Amino acid sequence: MLTSLFLRIAYAGADWVLWLLVALSVISIALMVERWLYFARTRIDTDSLTTNLEEQLRARNVAGAWQLVRDTHAYCIESAVVAAGLIALRGGAQACGEAMHGTKARMRPALDANLSILATIGSNAPFVGLLGTVLGIINAAHELTGNAAQQNPSAVMSGVFEALVATAVGLFVAIPAVVAYNLFQRRVRKRLASVDSLAHLVLSAAAWVEPAAPNLPNARPLHPPRAA
Repeated sequence: MLTSLFLRIAYAGADWVLWLLVALSVISIALMVERWLYFARTRIDTDSLTTNLEEQLRARNVAGAWQLVRDTHAYCIESAVVAAGLIALRGGAQACGEAMHGTKARMRPALDANLSILATIGSNAPFVGLLGTVLGIINAAHELTGNAAQQNPSAVMSGVFEALVATAVGLFVAIPAVVAYNLFQRRVRKRLASVDSLAHLVLSAAAWVEPAAPNLPNARPLHPPRAA
């Protein structure tokens, strides 16, 4: 009974698998566009920020350092970590480090958002396409044993060729998803490296900045940027 049920599903052919792959392709493209827009929207010149921040901290100008990140700390992880460290300077080096670590952990999910879905599509789309091919071949073999093969043998071979299309479509969906995932993962690692560099820069200045650390009345609550 169970075997006959699976055979009825197999005899339905690979059309529904192809539609599933089309849906996965649309989702994959949407995620690529969303991630590209997110990284473009939250991008800053980290080299310039590092240089200017180092100058301000060497001059023991914490207020000046705050001005560098005041307008971008609400949505940019690099600025948010620096801002959290500057705000916590009065609590000492340990408080400064913990504040920056907490902000980094809170905003990290915004960098990784949707990448796991993109990786899942990239790694599983070929198997979905292979499933469509197997189902198509089973259906073609079923037709080969029936009257359809005697009336029109070329129709059976046409069914086999159509079944192979599912594997090709699966690869067509998977390859761009895998490439995009690797590129975005590289972007995440690069930005996290910049975050760590800036955090150590602030932390290294905490010892001599702490006694003169001013209050920062213009500080706003830090929130991670929403993924589009």
